[in-house]
Amino acid sequence: MVKTGCCGFPVSREKYWQVFKLVEVQQTFYRLPRLETARKWRAAAPADFEFTLKAWQGVTHPATSPTYRRLGRPLSEAEKAGLGLFRPTRVVLEAWQATLEVARALEARVVVFQCPPALKETPETVQNLEAFFSRIERDRLQLAIEFRAPWRAETVGRLCRKLGLVHCVDPFKEPALAGTFRYYRLHGSPPGKQMYRYRYHPADFDFLAGRIREDLAAGFSVYCLFNNLSMWEDARAFRERLLSSGTGDAEVI
Repeated sequence: MVKTGCCGFPVSREKYWQVFKLVEVQQTFYRLPRLETARKWRAAAPADFEFTLKAWQGVTHPATSPTYRRLGRPLSEAEKAGLGLFRPTRVVLEAWQATLEVARALEARVVVFQCPPALKETPETVQNLEAFFSRIERDRLQLAIEFRAPWRAETVGRLCRKLGLVHCVDPFKEPALAGTFRYYRLHGSPPGKQMYRYRYHPADFDFLAGRIREDLAAGFSVYCLFNNLSMWEDARAFRERLLSSGTGDAEVI
């Protein structure tokens, strides 16, 4: 099965779910919605519509990150000292628990941890990741992790396999190294300040379709989410490309 969609709603929700059955909620990274709000989103969507979501930045990003400007409230002193980088602090564990409650309200199956560039490969970071993912409550959620700093492939593969994580990647940048399914986030190309402005071309879709066919042949299902400025147009075009060219016996959603 191949599930396509966007990172966030680029159009109204009503218009979006006429086309797609999958979205990755972005708001949860910056500021978690109230549980009542998340339940309303779930109730308003079609029964077969799937929400995935990004974990709240309190788990992944230190308080110095500029992304907290969108939080809408000042951080407490405890949060300033303890948030982010998967550190074994009370506020990080509380940040995950709050994310988990929203995931339950959305009836989500997947939560994505987007790591900051500050999360470097060090013995301390590896220890923190192992402690965090070994300790937290998961329900039946699948947890995907996207590294934004250079990490050695052998470290990423070993960690993800040990901790039961899906290695989330942009397939135009690197291959996925672990996981029971593939979770692709397409940020635009080439990397750099203009990457999100990039609009995908037919040759890009050919490459992506080929990669997905390889995944399907290997027994993986695939989540494919566009995260560039033209995500609405590109995600629709790629979905039509898959539907017209075929993916064997795999269903395209």
